[in-house]
Amino acid sequence: MKREASTIAKNKKAFHEYDILETYEAGIELTGTEVRSLRENHCQLTDCFAIIRGGEVWLHNVHIPPYANGNIANPDPDRKRKLLLHKRQIRSLQEQVKEKGMALVPIKMYFKENSLVKVELGVARGKKLHDKRASMAERDSRREIERALKERSR
Repeated sequence: MKREASTIAKNKKAFHEYDILETYEAGIELTGTEVRSLRENHCQLTDCFAIIRGGEVWLHNVHIPPYANGNIANPDPDRKRKLLLHKRQIRSLQEQVKEKGMALVPIKMYFKENSLVKVELGVARGKKLHDKRASMAERDSRREIERALKERSR
């Protein structure tokens, strides 16, 4: 049974704090009750990050609360979760993250059409304060232009 792809959670803070250079789609190793909890759109991606250890990518600080109808088998909501990527992808991520100021940041978590949970992982460079101000000013000017065009078309 095919389903429509649906977003579970987005990390909006990532776009404010980082410049996203490249994105990867990764699977995530979950238990059954975690998937049920995600079906109810319970997930927090704020302040989470990914680390490469021993040739594996691990996701830290992702909070998936226990499933409401779960039992004693509910796992720890803040446990480390393994991301599923090809070895070639992990090697290229490792090379990119070696560079100073680079990080692996989860951008969003979603269900694919075939009901698999995926994480969009971004290779990111941290923004400085002046970069954040510039992006905010750019966003404000874009908003002003759109507003002016809307007024003009009336």
